[in-house]
Amino acid sequence: MAAVAVAAGVAGYLFWPSSKPSLDCPPDEVHLGPDGVARCGPGAALPAAAKRTLGIALDLNTASADDLAQLPGVGPSLAKAIVEERTRRGAFKSWDEVDAVPGVGPARIETLKAEVEIR
Repeated sequence: MAAVAVAAGVAGYLFWPSSKPSLDCPPDEVHLGPDGVARCGPGAALPAAAKRTLGIALDLNTASADDLAQLPGVGPSLAKAIVEERTRRGAFKSWDEVDAVPGVGPARIETLKAEVEIR
């Protein structure tokens, strides 16, 4: 009986999923290979949904209105307003500039900061 318990413990240790990340590179170096699998290094940019799943913040200055509309507290109309303001003024350089977009206030800024970066 003890041998079975030891064998089960060893098997569990050997085959239990590792807590080590499967990709050992910074999140901004993760790209899609030609086969559609995420890898470290060159390749196609990850879709916004994949970035969010991996915990990678979106770039507010390159994200599309569709990508922004998927964020908590941002719907299609606010996402469109953000992109239109970015197009009109140029890239956002600070959160104060984002705060000037109609419909964005202090609470929304805090929500955005959790999901988006200004690069």
